[in-house]
Amino acid sequence: MWLRELADGFARMEETGSRLEMVRVLAELLEAAAEEERAPIAYLVQGRLRPAFEPVRFGMGAALLRRALAAAYGVSEATVSRRYREAGDLGTVAEALAGSKSAERLGVDEAYDALLAIARVAGKGAQQRKVDGLAALLRRIGAREARYVTRVVQGRLRLGVGDQTLLEAIAAAALGGRGKKPAVEHAYNIRPDVGWVAETAFQGGERALRAAAPAIGVPIRPELAQRLNSAEAILERLGTVQAEPKYDGFRLQLHRRGDEIHAFSRRLEDVTGMFPDVAEAIRRQLEIDEAILEGEAVVHNPETGEFLPFQVTMVRKRKHHVAEMAERYPLRFFVFDLLYAEGEALLAKPLAERRRRLVRALPYGPDDAAAVAEAIVTRKVDELQAFFDAMVERGLEGILAKRPDAPYHAGARNYDWIKLKRGFQATLADTIDVVLVGYLKGRGKRAALGIGSLLGAVYDPDRDRFRTVAKIGSGPSQAEWRELRRRLDEDAVDEKPRRVDSLIVPDVWVEPRLVVTVLADEITRSPMHTCGKEGKEPGYALRFPRLTDMIRPDKAAEDATTEEEILEMYRLQGAPERAGRRTEGGAARRTARPGGRKARRKGGSKAESKVQSKAGRSAARKRAA
Repeated sequence: MWLRELADGFARMEETGSRLEMVRVLAELLEAAAEEERAPIAYLVQGRLRPAFEPVRFGMGAALLRRALAAAYGVSEATVSRRYREAGDLGTVAEALAGSKSAERLGVDEAYDALLAIARVAGKGAQQRKVDGLAALLRRIGAREARYVTRVVQGRLRLGVGDQTLLEAIAAAALGGRGKKPAVEHAYNIRPDVGWVAETAFQGGERALRAAAPAIGVPIRPELAQRLNSAEAILERLGTVQAEPKYDGFRLQLHRRGDEIHAFSRRLEDVTGMFPDVAEAIRRQLEIDEAILEGEAVVHNPETGEFLPFQVTMVRKRKHHVAEMAERYPLRFFVFDLLYAEGEALLAKPLAERRRRLVRALPYGPDDAAAVAEAIVTRKVDELQAFFDAMVERGLEGILAKRPDAPYHAGARNYDWIKLKRGFQATLADTIDVVLVGYLKGRGKRAALGIGSLLGAVYDPDRDRFRTVAKIGSGPSQAEWRELRRRLDEDAVDEKPRRVDSLIVPDVWVEPRLVVTVLADEITRSPMHTCGKEGKEPGYALRFPRLTDMIRPDKAAEDATTEEEILEMYRLQGAPERAGRRTEGGAARRTARPGGRKARRKGGSKAESKVQSKAGRSAARKRAA
């Protein structure tokens, strides 16, 4: 397939407002492609070159891209900058500068290899060599191709193709229909590499996809929990449960083969270098040479045993001064699952068996950095409630209750895992993770900051879209508002993103990438928001939302709270109106959690000040509890 043909397909997807049409166009591209081109096309349509767990990044910001465009088309960088300010998109600028000049007939595979070579440039003079390489590629291709090549390098493809849309297209192209998507999704959950999935679907069909097995070094998509509001409701749903603490930490999946360790975040990023103490603990303590483990890394005070909040743990997720941070903020890695051991996939085994094998494989003492997460097995309400109360007393979020006979459902959110979190002094007894899709500039003092409120959305996986649920105007300090605006402006776009469904038009639209945690008083019906909206019926919104956690770098946009979860929470708070299925469980049981404004501590960096203040607030809440 020629690169021009792929660019034409991208243009058709960009022009349509229909998700089904996007699936059809993408399926046609995959069907028409040569065997060796399907994996590159699957990556490129996502605006990347390799799966998320491989650290292949272009490392070219807007300044380097402007330099490359200037070199490619023989104009000044000032001209490129002026056109960029006018158009708001470097891809459009590249297309205009390329004009109608003659171009080579470049194949998709050749263009892909050139882009991969640019991304892998490293060492002395790497920036200039990347600029030269991109300029050389742009000189060889036509205007439409230049639009999308530039956007891929910038990381802003703007097609609106999420994972679910791509998987549906693979099913339609390789298996004969969109209805075969569950087989494609199953393989993707086990091995989340769209290139591999596309190749497997075309070469081996549904049987090969269903036979997908875990591989060391390829992260498995994590299983997620549903929520209920009381111990009684959980036991009514599950019967006997295995209950574990719910840590407010950084979820990690560790892969071991001998002394080689890989750590992956829930976003499937390789974060091995950021957690050397966890990797060393697994090398030393784990008694099997090949394994895939899941657990939660939490910063703790080794003298008091106190667990510190998520913001403190996130200080550890950094590329620089890793050893210093490891000493200042020691981690304990609580392992709660064993998914693979010595060549055997354990996903289909019951949780009770996986835990027995985990306990045998990971001996630990009170001072070891890795430990098996504690657990109880019960079917009694008073025992489950007592365990929950004990976890809250220790400063944890609550508990996770799991079905002991359940397999591990990679990438799924179902009632085999149910979370029960400590309540708040509010009607809505849980926090919500929303993805930011825009912001309003505000008035008065906020006008000086350039940002006044945030437009937040939740995820609808069935239609692969984000639907608004809140305008958030409180929570951050002035410094945090400025930081939010800086981060959001990096993803600002000049029109509504393709996957966003919104009736509200903010002053600035942003690509749905950044996730924040929000607390609200309750969920109400709203004619202004699209979450849960069907036809002329109103949608659902968060009442009095306020930010409790800044940007969650451990969560992708698709990890935000789902639309279905919002509807379920609406039912759980006892709303009398219809909201879909029958209400689960009974009355909520809540534990009061005192609020309070954070106080800055003197000394230390701004980042550490913020961390310490949140840690202090957490300690105060625990004392009050």
